[in-house]
Amino acid sequence: MSAGHPQEPGSPTLEDVARVAGVSRATVSRVINGIRNVNPSIQETVREAITATGYVPNQAARSLVTRRAGVIALVVSGAGGDDAENPFPNQVFTDPFFGRVTGGIVGFLRPLGIHPILMFAETAKARAQVITYLRQGNADGAILVSTHAEDPLPKLLADASLPAVLFARPAEPIPISYVDIAHRTGAKLAADHLVARGCRQVATISGPLDVPASQERLAGFRDAMARHGHPYVPHAEGNFTHDSGEAAMERLLAEHPGVDGVFCANDLMAQGALLVLRQHGRRVPGDVAVVGFDDSSAAVACKPPLTTVRHPVEDMAAEMGRLLLAHIEQPGRRVTSVIFEPTLVVRESA
Repeated sequence: MSAGHPQEPGSPTLEDVARVAGVSRATVSRVINGIRNVNPSIQETVREAITATGYVPNQAARSLVTRRAGVIALVVSGAGGDDAENPFPNQVFTDPFFGRVTGGIVGFLRPLGIHPILMFAETAKARAQVITYLRQGNADGAILVSTHAEDPLPKLLADASLPAVLFARPAEPIPISYVDIAHRTGAKLAADHLVARGCRQVATISGPLDVPASQERLAGFRDAMARHGHPYVPHAEGNFTHDSGEAAMERLLAEHPGVDGVFCANDLMAQGALLVLRQHGRRVPGDVAVVGFDDSSAAVACKPPLTTVRHPVEDMAAEMGRLLLAHIEQPGRRVTSVIFEPTLVVRESA
């Protein structure tokens, strides 16, 4: 039985995809079935042809060929399940970062006829359910977005030898593949830009310091400022939310009223900081220049629009999909990491 039989007369066929892509039928079949001995550029051409033709793989036939479910678990794991006023799913769905991760993963997997199923794992019981779900073959592997530094799920997945890829470096050394960004490089871009603007009293709002990304961004920013001759950088800790950015900016203004430049470790906190600066009559960027991190939808919504370090989340999510398919295709494949380079997006805030 072939993975290319259409479900109904007139549906696009494997041959149609091959003709549009300019490759053989066998090559299209290998790409659809996640077989890795295909040049990445050819894989991309085949995925584009799948989208252009509207071809839908025959999942039943494909499962017989590959012994796979054709489903990937997108697992969001962390703390927060006991907050009755703001349950964990609500926290996830209101975070623009998660939407970007989801969009990148779906955009990569859908042309291959692979579908993500969303699972939350904020409690020990939920984490056990994820492990059982994967062990039973209901999903071929997991893409994990962990929101808590002490999350045990990455280690549980590694210990169970289940195919999994993690978004961002784990807090503790764990043999699991992950995709991340060069946080220190991004923070250096922010520092260099603020100094080039002539800022002399620069401060920073970090994320929670039990999170590796927050630690890296803070250390990278302080190191870069020291290289510019600024050995002391005032700091207030937030937790990546709008409200925490407001509170941190209030603390910085109270303790360091002469601040003229601020680096915020994400855009939501920068949005909160901008609101406080407006309330205190500080002109941005005339009195205080502000730089964020992420280049999320919040950056464009800021008043003024936010200069920020671009976090290529969608591309990183697609890379997670590629890595996971490689682990599914080659059980026992060694774990690996892929680190993306940030860029600075200059808008009106700095």
